[in-house]
Amino acid sequence: MNEVPIPSTLNPEALSPTEAYAGAPTPASVTAPTPASVTAPTPASVTAPTPLSLKPVARAAISQASQWGRVTADGTVFLKAPEGEVEVGQYAAGSPQDGLTFYARKYDDLVVEIEVIQTRINESKTSADAATLVVKRVREALSGRSFVGDIVFLEQMCADVDVLIDQKRVTERARKAALKESARTARVTLVEEAEKMSGSSSWKSTTERYSAIVEEWKTLPRVDRNAEQEMWKRLSNARTTFDKRRRSHFHELDAERKEALSVKRELITRAQAALGTTDPKAGIKKFKDLMDAWKKAPRGSRADEDKLWKRFKAAQDEFFDTLKASEAAEEEKLRPNVSVKEELIVKAEALLPVDLTALKTQKFQLRELQLAWEKAGELPKKDRARLDSRLKKVEDAFRTVEEKQWTRTNPQALARAEDTANAFAGGLSKYERQLEQAKAAGDTKTTAQLEDSINSLRALLGAVENTAADLSS
Repeated sequence: MNEVPIPSTLNPEALSPTEAYAGAPTPASVTAPTPASVTAPTPASVTAPTPLSLKPVARAAISQASQWGRVTADGTVFLKAPEGEVEVGQYAAGSPQDGLTFYARKYDDLVVEIEVIQTRINESKTSADAATLVVKRVREALSGRSFVGDIVFLEQMCADVDVLIDQKRVTERARKAALKESARTARVTLVEEAEKMSGSSSWKSTTERYSAIVEEWKTLPRVDRNAEQEMWKRLSNARTTFDKRRRSHFHELDAERKEALSVKRELITRAQAALGTTDPKAGIKKFKDLMDAWKKAPRGSRADEDKLWKRFKAAQDEFFDTLKASEAAEEEKLRPNVSVKEELIVKAEALLPVDLTALKTQKFQLRELQLAWEKAGELPKKDRARLDSRLKKVEDAFRTVEEKQWTRTNPQALARAEDTANAFAGGLSKYERQLEQAKAAGDTKTTAQLEDSINSLRALLGAVENTAADLSS
């Protein structure tokens, strides 16, 4: 595109519109870009079109109207067109100059219209289609020849705006392609996310995300109906799959909750019935079994669980509170027994240490104290272990002495000791004979071994003989 020269001063008297636009390309010299010659920019490279070198020029001054037309005496106005004079209309309301001025203004309006649309294209404030309509309207006015002005100049302006429109269309196509690809990518991303979520068990967050995806989908530009319909079908199927799983889950959950309500209401009924149990052990076992059953039962909703647990625990607490109160009352009844048994244990401890010479008498005294102990009755739990252990120490002392006495006087033990002594004595005699033979033969090795065996056997024989002597005394 050639640069349009702009004079330093625009003197309507010295410069006509045609002269002012000298050097601009003619319609014939302007080659519109073909699809093959245009490389569509990528989305990242799309920018506003570079303004054409078309610049504002002087419009047809009213004082120059006679250069492009004339008026006859009867008010008929003629346009000096390239094809010759053309009658444009009648004007009888004023002077001939008024007639020329009237039709020259129509021309100026067309020039202004072209200049405005040119500016809007350069500033990216209009579309190629909208600009095309303006140029079409101006060209129709040119064809109608209903004005007075420089036809060649105005036609050249229209041709140059055509170039701008072609550039605008290239940019719009690139932008549309980029927008289409961006929208397609965004939709693919949403569809893939939706399909991935179809197996999710995060019911609340996933449901919310599906709603957000649909809203995002609505905001994306509509560019490819068939592709969009196919992708929407995939998204919808994924969402439907998730919804079916969610409904099935909550249906099962609802059934479980109803079962939980039924089971736990039954356990509450049984717990309340167990409050009438008079046997403490039986009551404790019942409530233990009920608690085990409660833990194994299915869970209901949180609100239901809280309410049911409060009722169950209230029955449980009532039973054990009653049991504790009853036990406390029973313990208090046993309190007098503590002082009685403390006196008895003091008397029992006074029998220690056990005297072998008075063992029979002391055993009788201990037995009397034991009978009195049993007769005194049960002790409170907190005192039971303390006093029972003191009595046991006395009883253990007597038992130890009795066992020793029995061991010493046991005839069977004496007989076993004597038999063992006799066996050792026989073995000793045998070894002594063998020793004499080894010495006579000069067998020093055997002699040493037999001497060691004889010494060991003599030591054992001495111990057995001492035991036998103790048992026989």
